[in-house]
Amino acid sequence: MHHRVDRSMFCSALSAVLMMSALTTPVMAANAAQDGDTVKEVEHPGCESMDAKACVQQAINAMGGSGKLAGIHSASYETIGHTVLAEQSYRQQPFITSYEHEKVVVDFDHQRLVRDEHVTWPESDPHGADFDVTLIATPQGGVYQTKQGQAPCSLADIERAKDTLALGPERLLLNAVAATDLHYAPSQWLRSTPHSVVEFTWQGTSVKVLLNAHNHLPDALERTHAFKDFWYAWGDVDQRIYFDNWRLVQGVVFPTNRVDWRNGVWYASSQLIGPAFNVTVDAKKFVMDSAIAEKSAQSTGWNREFSDKKRVELAPGIELYQGSWNTTLIKQNDGVLVLEAPISSSYVRGVLAKVRSEYPGVPIKGVLSTSDSWPHIAGVRQAVADGVPVYVLDLNKTLLNRLVDAPHSLQPDDLQSHPKAPSWTIVSGHLELGKGANRVVLYPLRGASTERQYMVYFPQWKLLYASDTLAFNSDHTLYDPDLMYEVMQAVAREHLQVDTVYAMHQGPTPWSDVHRLVERAMLRPLGSKS
Repeated sequence: MHHRVDRSMFCSALSAVLMMSALTTPVMAANAAQDGDTVKEVEHPGCESMDAKACVQQAINAMGGSGKLAGIHSASYETIGHTVLAEQSYRQQPFITSYEHEKVVVDFDHQRLVRDEHVTWPESDPHGADFDVTLIATPQGGVYQTKQGQAPCSLADIERAKDTLALGPERLLLNAVAATDLHYAPSQWLRSTPHSVVEFTWQGTSVKVLLNAHNHLPDALERTHAFKDFWYAWGDVDQRIYFDNWRLVQGVVFPTNRVDWRNGVWYASSQLIGPAFNVTVDAKKFVMDSAIAEKSAQSTGWNREFSDKKRVELAPGIELYQGSWNTTLIKQNDGVLVLEAPISSSYVRGVLAKVRSEYPGVPIKGVLSTSDSWPHIAGVRQAVADGVPVYVLDLNKTLLNRLVDAPHSLQPDDLQSHPKAPSWTIVSGHLELGKGANRVVLYPLRGASTERQYMVYFPQWKLLYASDTLAFNSDHTLYDPDLMYEVMQAVAREHLQVDTVYAMHQGPTPWSDVHRLVERAMLRPLGSKS
């Protein structure tokens, strides 16, 4: 029997074989392609001869089709996940983590969600590691629901709600295909597989979607974003969210695993359990006090202004300004030292203005930045922009160099607008600053949990600033007494005489009280409440 060969089919098949050979040979030969590397062999792998809109439509079809995705009116699922505590005053990578178990209901039609979250924070005190919180949120605002009532949620929670409602896999491709500025971006490798990349603008932010050349599914989302959570300190943050562990859910090919990568840090991972679409939505669960929800959206977030209302004179010329993060002004014979530059550039701008109004014409000798916690160092960029020298621990110099170099083009601060090189003074051992009654001495702590912090000691006043180590629980027990135990070790090592101690989150406290509380904590078994 004679079979007639279709020449066009033969050419198409040969072209496909040659393309896949070109795409896979470099990986097989050297396994050198890294996530984010440009695919050079083919312009739009898997979407040849298509425009960007057709490429996205192909991806929509791979997930089940436009009708299936548009037909998702609501969703419910549980998640198990973890988040690295990169922002905390402990060691750098690999980071300790927190763990989350969530129950989520998303109402796409009314643009709202409810998230019941159980969090385990292992670094907390015994019996304090677990807590529960319920978030009710829309893109316009949200509240925390507790037994005591409702309270405004954070801007970060609102931001996360917006992402869930618009950039989650249920709506991502539909918003992309509807975008008027949808276009191709350079193709990328991801997990050693070529991906076409499409790009569009969503609420002022450029969003990229990486589409698998073989199965056409959206394997990742990328953007450069100014976050409102602890990552705010880093300005323009490069984010990639990986979608994986695909499951068939009511006719939709749906990713149940999401991994959040930011600036080279594997930041968070969550696994969805039991996802279901078009569930019954109980409107009562979404009830919010509109006035409280409005307050959440009006928050300035981390862009807080300095306040001098809670001023405490620790000694003549030593003024503590208390808040969620404390700052101290130290007047010496030859100038003023600023102890800590926390929270934000706007906050530290206010601190420096206070120095100049309080001590006109007196030079600012330097900023003492005693730890590596991101909220504690977030204002260092402003000190650098103002040309103020900064005293940093040797172990923290690399981190602070990265902070100063971090681009802030999306929300420019003074350092972005007027770049300056930092003037670091490295604290690697005992360092004395100034003379007279308000002389200070800096001492690295070097403990297991405090190795990236240094103390500030005022010999004349037997006063100790213990960085980020002292805080009280509501029952006046020590939060994480191990930290103050390491401070006591450092005090003994350096032969210091201390009458009063205070810290980033705690006002002046008799040293004898703290000493007694540490000793009491040492005697109880780990996990005991008292």
